[in-house]
Amino acid sequence: MVYNIIIILLALVNGAAFILYGMDKIKAVNNEWRISEKRLLRVSLMGPFGGWLGMKLFRHKIKKPRFYVGIPFFAMVQLIIIAIVVWIVM
Repeated sequence: MVYNIIIILLALVNGAAFILYGMDKIKAVNNEWRISEKRLLRVSLMGPFGGWLGMKLFRHKIKKPRFYVGIPFFAMVQLIIIAIVVWIVM
């Protein structure tokens, strides 16, 4: 039961990160008010896989070291935490 809730929350946060990257790319192309880099990074901290997919698919923020180094790092840390939690519970 708890695992299902955690999986759903991770999916929602990663989905939100993906959507934010898409929205920011559209705003960048249309020269509109943008989503701040801090907000994108904060969401990517919680949902790094959605952020990473959004970066790659939309080709957005791919030249900024904060993003192309930071987001894979966030993903690694999240995978390590998930592995530790699963190992402790099992």
